[in-house]
Amino acid sequence: MRLASLVAVAAFVAVAPVAAVAADVTPLVTADWLKAHAADENVVVIDIRDNIADTDLGELPYIAHAVVAPYASYGWRTEVDGVPGQIPGDAEIAALIGGLGVDGDDHVVIVPWGTDSSEFGGATRVYWTFKYLGHDAVSILDGGWRQYDAQGGERAAEPATPVVAEFPLNVRPELRATTADVETALADGVPLVDGRPVEQYLGQSKSPVVRVEGTIPGAVNLPHSGFYSADYASFATPETIAALAKGVGIDESDKNIVFCNTGHWASIAWFALSEVQGNKNTAMYDGSMAEWAADPARPIQ
Repeated sequence: MRLASLVAVAAFVAVAPVAAVAADVTPLVTADWLKAHAADENVVVIDIRDNIADTDLGELPYIAHAVVAPYASYGWRTEVDGVPGQIPGDAEIAALIGGLGVDGDDHVVIVPWGTDSSEFGGATRVYWTFKYLGHDAVSILDGGWRQYDAQGGERAAEPATPVVAEFPLNVRPELRATTADVETALADGVPLVDGRPVEQYLGQSKSPVVRVEGTIPGAVNLPHSGFYSADYASFATPETIAALAKGVGIDESDKNIVFCNTGHWASIAWFALSEVQGNKNTAMYDGSMAEWAADPARPIQ
């Protein structure tokens, strides 16, 4: 993809061959990596920070060469059949991504603020969206804007202007668990992982979008906050994730389904288990408790 920048920004990075960039795709990239590759022809940096204009970042609040698609307002999630936080229909989400200039050959790098685990969950949810749609060349900037700015990343007065592209779809249904899948998992003893805070897992509080307190029977709890350091703006290491998972009885290759309230916090656990630790038997229930608890006939613990 080529981006037409609205402002002149200095770029001192060499354009790497497409094949070389593809070979470098990892779930997390560093601020130094982004500084070196943001201007590459087949790298698309997507800034998903919300409310950029409302912050005191001076005259250069944007990441150089990045397009802007705020997590809360761009359309990454929508309500479907009364269930909030769902991925839009195939044609709609493909058009949204193509509108950012992303085609099948691009390496997408997602940048959140990096303030805490919940906010970082916007990046993991968008990452999951790309993977679910069949696009493997996607990464998240570890630490988000906080790390980028702290390490002197190039800034711009305006976001880049994308050239609309055609984004191909190759949907992977195995990455998205349905309510029927969860019911089957319950019957078969497949581990269910609740990524919500412990208070919600224990039924001591609940989200306004969930009908009643509680969790899915038999679920184990891996709170999303355990996977991200707000103090250091960094994601957990594979070793830390493995220890957390083993602590609730999940080995690195065990089939499991992660959930939360609307598939936001669950995406953090999914990203940790599936992408950083490498357990490709992990699926995410994006309907989560909002969908599960909507039917009083479904069991709640």
